[in-house]
Amino acid sequence: MLYKNLAIAIITALGLQMSICNANDKTDESVDKKSSHDMHWSYQGDTGPEHWGSLSEKYAACATGKKQSPINIVDSSTTDLPLLEFNYNPIPLVIENNGHTIKMNADEAGTLKVGDETYQLLQFHTHAPSEGAINNIRSDMVLHLVHQNAQNKLAVVALLLKAGEVANPLIETLWNVMPTSVGEAQKHDVQIDINQLLPKDRSYYNYDGSLTTPPCTEGVNWIVLKQPMSISTKQLEQYQAVYSHNARPLQDLNDRKVLSSD
Repeated sequence: MLYKNLAIAIITALGLQMSICNANDKTDESVDKKSSHDMHWSYQGDTGPEHWGSLSEKYAACATGKKQSPINIVDSSTTDLPLLEFNYNPIPLVIENNGHTIKMNADEAGTLKVGDETYQLLQFHTHAPSEGAINNIRSDMVLHLVHQNAQNKLAVVALLLKAGEVANPLIETLWNVMPTSVGEAQKHDVQIDINQLLPKDRSYYNYDGSLTTPPCTEGVNWIVLKQPMSISTKQLEQYQAVYSHNARPLQDLNDRKVLSSD
């Protein structure tokens, strides 16, 4: 009888412990779902840029950071900045509408060398109007080429796009298959050469900034190419039909200096 009572006690204790574990699992699951919901962000309304810093603790830098991007470049100091060495090669087109922008995967496209630093290109994406301004003027669009070095430091090259009569051949290729709704990345049987996007004039502005989207992480090396590239008015309208405004407001420069290569 003693062994029987002991067995019943053990079974009861195990059952109670399992119930507690199951309850904890459900609690953790509900917390995760709530956190995921809290981290949703957008470019307007209650989840727009002015609210990013309060949507999640992970986004605190969006409100409290002192080296945020984008900025308005008005004054700059000319200095001997290193040349930009773009070493890109053609890659298959992989394009995605992620709900915030149109993004092209490019982790096999090659590298950017800036002085002694070498950065691997990860992806490039677009904003309209441009994120960032020069002398108080935003461009019609901007393309951000996102790179990362061996120490995981990011370098973003901002390529300004100005609408006019001349279409951009590579943009034409991208827009022909641009997904108009949010979904998984789509791989297409076509090669793209990112070199076609780059201007002949490689002069640039340089400053220490951040990601322009949550979590607004600082320590990003920003390289803003001075010479804009042309897209057609039709190409701009095609993009605006999908994303009419996906640009963060300009941020305070604070005590930062903007450097200029010439």
